[in-house]
Amino acid sequence: MNKKSLLSTPYILWTLLFTIIPLIIIFIFSVSSSNQIGEISFDFTIDKYKQFFEPIYIDVFFRSVKLSLYSTIVCLIVGYPVAYIIANKGLKIRNFLIIFILLPQWTNFLLRTYAWMSILKDNGPINSFLLRIGIINEPLTLLYTDGAVLMGMVYNFLPYMILPIYTVILKIDKNYIEAARDLGANTVTTFRKIIFPLSMPGVVSGVIMVFMPAISTFVISDLLGGGHSMLMGNLIQNQFLAARNWQFGSAISMILILIILISMLLLNKYSGDDTGGALW
Repeated sequence: MNKKSLLSTPYILWTLLFTIIPLIIIFIFSVSSSNQIGEISFDFTIDKYKQFFEPIYIDVFFRSVKLSLYSTIVCLIVGYPVAYIIANKGLKIRNFLIIFILLPQWTNFLLRTYAWMSILKDNGPINSFLLRIGIINEPLTLLYTDGAVLMGMVYNFLPYMILPIYTVILKIDKNYIEAARDLGANTVTTFRKIIFPLSMPGVVSGVIMVFMPAISTFVISDLLGGGHSMLMGNLIQNQFLAARNWQFGSAISMILILIILISMLLLNKYSGDDTGGALW
């Protein structure tokens, strides 16, 4: 065994134990059946996959995709300008701003989500402020809505959009920008023709990194949606923990994994570092 193979052994073992084997187990459960007393029977069937296409579950799927897309779009609209501004600052200010963005991520995910519950509740700071200045006469229903879930997604996943875009913009060769200005391009044209196309790998990476956790989340929708916003992650959680229908839960998991794999293939296709391809 050569040195390179020896160094890659821990990675291979980790991937095998914590990725490949669990996926195989989930797949086996998804094509298994159960008898009348709930015991698992390893008879091949695709009934659980067919069950997913019932209207009630398709509605959950499309709601998950809708909220995930909305959160991804909002993260892109907010995150791109932030990444662009930070990338054009000096080194010290740049590092400070990046730490400022990463700082909330050092807090537990659950604590951050619980904090939003306190902010959005009827007697929270938002409603209290609006009532005090007279804009509203009674508290707005902010918590336990799709809007609250969307806000929680954007808050928690926004750094995943900012950082890839920031990294790519930082690596753009300034000679392209100077050449565009020498040829008479104004700021808007330079951004549209040079900067944005060259930053597309970061945009695509950010979109995937936000969309994937958004479509599979269940904590945010549980806490901020109050059970009113059933998403794919909640459906899987309920099938494993409440309904004890591991086969159906595994089938939904495999479908979700397939969606994520397709997203990863798109990422590999469009996030290359080929500058010429980006400009073209």
